[in-house]
Amino acid sequence: MIAYERRASPLHAARAPVAAAYAVALVSSVLLFEHPLALVALGIAIIGAGVLAGAGPSLARAALFAIPFAIIIAVINPLVVREGLTVVLRLGELGPLGQLDVTAEALEFGAILGLRALLVMLAGGALLAATVDADEVLQRFRRISAHSALTAALAVRLVPVLGRDARRLADARRCRPGAAARPGPAERLQIVRAVATGALDRALDVAATLEVRGYATPAATRGARRLREPWSRHDLAFAASALGLVALALGARLVGVATFEAYPRTQAPVGAAEIVLAVALVIVALLPFADRRGVER
Repeated sequence: MIAYERRASPLHAARAPVAAAYAVALVSSVLLFEHPLALVALGIAIIGAGVLAGAGPSLARAALFAIPFAIIIAVINPLVVREGLTVVLRLGELGPLGQLDVTAEALEFGAILGLRALLVMLAGGALLAATVDADEVLQRFRRISAHSALTAALAVRLVPVLGRDARRLADARRCRPGAAARPGPAERLQIVRAVATGALDRALDVAATLEVRGYATPAATRGARRLREPWSRHDLAFAASALGLVALALGARLVGVATFEAYPRTQAPVGAAEIVLAVALVIVALLPFADRRGVER
């Protein structure tokens, strides 16, 4: 399990919403590119950010689960996609699937899809979870609605309890005279509605109780001092980095740099513009880590 742990790194020194925006910018950039060179550059940026933030072990643990998933995507794509001109393997007639030919283009695009999935899970899962303090995010959301922040947090943390509630409701329904052995769609919808309503009511009651006892006040929560602090150099640096990453990705799409065509033949031109873009992505993503002043705060 990957959990947040405060470390002496510039990314941890930034406020939680900024760190979350940085991770989301990396994910968005990955989703905006299909060119292999740009994806490799973003992979270097994500791994480099994880290592520089002290979250290397978290990324490694996430990769143990993400790599098999990426391989499955890479293998399935050439089996289900019939496009491409370069046939590398003929599997013959496979019953209702018909003639199955594996093309080099489908293999290459499957590898691209698998790489994108891997990078999204590393940036949006491991890096985000290891460097963003969820409690601080909720504290900042509390400035909009303290009651809603506590309700949302408790509703999520009560998921195991909700599962048990659903099983009890289903058992109770089956005990009714004339009830079917297996619930139909309408009955399942009623159970889901009852569980969801009970979850929100329960979370609302617990949130009110905790708020009365002072758990929702800034003085009683960790990191409350940071809520009133002005933006630090790390906040500004990572916010600028997040905006820069998205700007580079959108700009490349608009001007036609790092374009990729999978079918009917794979086309991924690599020229000076693509190389400059790849270097710029790495630099923009990792430059905020160069300033380590005040990371112990």
